Amino acid sequence: MATDSMGTGANASETRVAGLVLAAGGSRRLGRPKQLLPYGDGVLLDAVLATARSCGFAQLVLAVGGTHEEVLKTVNTAGCDVVVNADYGAGCSSSIAAALPALHPETDVVVLLLGDQPGVRPESVRRLLAGRGEAVIAVCRYSDGIGHPFAFARAALPALAGLHGDKAVWKLLDERAADVAEVPLPGPVPLDINTEADYESVLDALRRAI
Repeated sequence: MATDSMGTGANASETRVAGLVLAAGGSRRLGRPKQLLPYGDGVLLDAVLATARSCGFAQLVLAVGGTHEEVLKTVNTAGCDVVVNADYGAGCSSSIAAALPALHPETDVVVLLLGDQPGVRPESVRRLLAGRGEAVIAVCRYSDGIGHPFAFARAALPALAGLHGDKAVWKLLDERAADVAEVPLPGPVPLDINTEADYESVLDALRRAI
């Protein structure tokens, strides 16, 4: 059987890529669960997961935490391996650490996606994976800077698992700069939502795209 670049087929020689959606935050700055903000025909996390499914990952892991019961009642998590991070208040690194054990043991590459960044497209993930070559870590180089999604080869997973704090992934990129490939993508870094103003900007972008 033929396989695709995400390793969804049976050929063991193909790279097996997993997607990890980080959606465990408590939305302290926003004051309401950002995962459940109305967006398009559903809620914000529905849109992010729809994009992730379109990427054709061999496995899709969803990390939830804050208000996870309401999130799981509302959001379509079909096709996801859901991990509940009880320690979500310790930052996104705690969600990564909680989710990594759920990965298939033969996972070659993990792509990190943010649950509050609906502007990322499947094509961005495809470009990231195509452009990473053999790099241990790959990031997207947009017109205005570095942004998600990020890709991590299996060799980097122990370092990911050992991170602490909310900005620890960025610190890891600095510490492992020699291992990081920057993959050019068009346009600015897609917006993520932390405030009501961010949400309005994201909705404006959606309206312009329709």
